[in-house]
Formats: sequence, structure tokens, C-alpha cells
Amino acid sequence: MTFTVKITNPYPKGTVKELLEEHLLIPRKIRHFLRTKKHVFINGQNINWQSLVNKGDLIELIFDDDDYPVKTIPTGNKDLVDCLYEDEHLIIVNKPEGMKVHGNEPKEIALLNHVSSYAGQTCYVVHRLDKETSGAVLFAKNPFILPIINRLLENKHIQREYWALAEGQLPQKTAVFREKIGRDRHDRRKRLVDQKHGQTAITHVSLLKHFSNNTSLIKCQLQTGRTHQIRVHLAYHGYPLIGDPLYSRKTASRLMLHAHQLRFTHPLTLEEIKIEANSATFEKGLPR
Repeated sequence: MTFTVKITNPYPKGTVKELLEEHLLIPRKIRHFLRTKKHVFINGQNINWQSLVNKGDLIELIFDDDDYPVKTIPTGNKDLVDCLYEDEHLIIVNKPEGMKVHGNEPKEIALLNHVSSYAGQTCYVVHRLDKETSGAVLFAKNPFILPIINRLLENKHIQREYWALAEGQLPQKTAVFREKIGRDRHDRRKRLVDQKHGQTAITHVSLLKHFSNNTSLIKCQLQTGRTHQIRVHLAYHGYPLIGDPLYSRKTASRLMLHAHQLRFTHPLTLEEIKIEANSATFEKGLPR
């Protein structure tokens, strides 16, 4: 894989070494290759490691197979991709319910395969949605951007907002659920609240609307990203998601959970990105 990254430096003044280590998170081995091959250019000039990079300078990095070996995956169907945002480095798509984000087996076809076919290159999963959940999913289009965007995710700088249709009438307008979540020892598919051994899980919930059939439309914002976090927290508090095959008895045509919005600051441009994913089910199919 040979590709060139060109960005206009949005960061404070610093050395090339600081830029590559602290802002672009390029691994030591790859930084070594960039230096020995003279694959770093600032404003078209090949420079040394201690040269200063000013805000607004044009940065050009050349990567080849020694840096990032070629990775291929099975071809998907680009016509199945509902693209919400795309640039040279990132792509956000609207995942339909019932589709996996990535396959569990090497030859299994999932959303990742379709997105890679749409982008014309192998993409990389940044975060996941359950198979039954629809909505906005973020992918990296090259291995260079992956650790940078992963750091945003780890530092809670990517805001994820979900819509959920739940059983019951949520009594308060807002709440924060903080119960720790762990594995269910009796059912490997499930998670449960485990305050002693579970992992920290924080979900902010806001009531959007009550319906006459004893259901509530709820907005959920994740501060952490545990498996089944929204599903487990809502079920634990007595508001299981409608159509949830694991945590609810109330059936529906699908699990009523949708990743409605993604918000973050683009790490290479510092532009504010806010993307919303539509859902015909939630916009037209909710109770009146």
C-alpha cells in the first residue's frame, strides 16, 4: 500500500518530531522509515527531524508497504452503502438494522466489506454497532488515521447520540445511569449489571416523548462504550428496548435502537463534524 497524506498543519508550532509523535501518533517504527527514506516534506521541502512546523504549513507524508503492509478483504456491494460523510481519511455511513459491522470469519461479508468497496480501498472499523442496531458508523479509510481517531474515541471526544423506543413511561426528563456492566456467566450472548466485577458504564438519557401505548422515545448519549450498554442500562431500570431479543419480551419488527448522531472535531483539520443518520422506522413508524 503506497499512499500520500497531505494536510495543512492545524496544530501549534513545533518540531517535525513533535508533530509525528504527539499529534499524528505515528508509531516509532514507521517514524524511522519516514526519516530514513526522507518521506517527510514541509511546504515541498525535505527537512530534518528538528525543523519547525508552523500552523498553516503544508505537510506531506509518503507511506509504502514497509510502513503499512497491504491488507485485503472480500469484496462487498457498494450499492448497499448509505454514505453520510466522506473525505480523504474518514467515512461515515448509515448502517441498516440486521447487518453486522464486520464479519467474524475471514470470508464473511459485512458492512465493512461494502464500505471498502464503496471507498475503493480497505477501510478500518473505528467503533461498532450491534447487528440489530441501525445508524451512523465511523470508519477510517487508511491505517494512518486509525490511531488518531481511536485516541479521540478513547478520550471520549467522539459524541454518540442514540434514539431508543422503550417500554414504560420514563418519569423524569433526564437521568444518568452509572451501573457497571459485566458478562452474563449463564448466557454468553448477554451482559448484565455487575457492580462488583463489571466495567464502568455511563449512559445519559433524556425523554423525548411519551406515547399512549406505554412506551417512551428516549435519547441516549454514551460516555462509555460497553457492549449492549444502552440495552442493559434501560432494561435494568425497567425500560427495556422494544424488539430487543435478549432483554425484552415485547416483540417488534426490529430492535428499536438507532445511532442518530455523531459529533467530533476532525483531528486533521480541527473542523467540527456533526452527522445525523435518518431512520424511516423512527421517523415514520413510531406510535402516534
